[in-house]
Amino acid sequence: MKNIVILISGRGSNMEALIAARDAGDLPVNIAAVISNRPDAKGLETAARAGIATRCLDHKAYAGRVAFDAALAECIDGFAPDLVVLAGFMRILSEGFVRRYDGRLVNIHPSLLPSFPGLHTHQRALDEGVRIHGCTVHFVTPALDHGPVIVQAAVPVLDDDTEDSLTARVLAQEHRVYPLAVRWFAEGRLRLEDGRVRLDAPTLADAVLVAPRLA
Repeated sequence: MKNIVILISGRGSNMEALIAARDAGDLPVNIAAVISNRPDAKGLETAARAGIATRCLDHKAYAGRVAFDAALAECIDGFAPDLVVLAGFMRILSEGFVRRYDGRLVNIHPSLLPSFPGLHTHQRALDEGVRIHGCTVHFVTPALDHGPVIVQAAVPVLDDDTEDSLTARVLAQEHRVYPLAVRWFAEGRLRLEDGRVRLDAPTLADAVLVAPRLA
């Protein structure tokens, strides 16, 4: 069974979705640890209640990004993860850190990349008047929010949408596709080769799970 380590900065709703999928028997992984860069992250309490080891490395206690990333990597490596999962981890990671976990570091971003990298994606989608929005699970590379795409889920942008309503609809899709992508990795079906995502033996069940539920 694959070991994963999850990094969070806040509530960690995608972390909660991963834990729920594990508990339901849909995600064959050992969640070895949840690590946060914020001592007040509510997700640490959630993880602890689920019996998962937790650690906190306050980034403010380090001289800079490289020093923090070095300490974070040491902490992560203590749990010997096969995969490091960013679940609302609000830190830009240094190139050295990203290279260390090449092919073993994934993120979920609340837009259909390459559209709307960065922050405030839902309001920007509304401001631009796009008709389709969504989320993207991708491998992390040094280029911010531009790593190879693993899976995406789309939702329509409705005429009466607000930032909050669009956020909620996209978040529901995040909670579906992130456990799916991690499951593919855990099953040994997902890998990164020469900068491209490879998924072995995609099935009809995969297609059904990836298809957006728009209701």
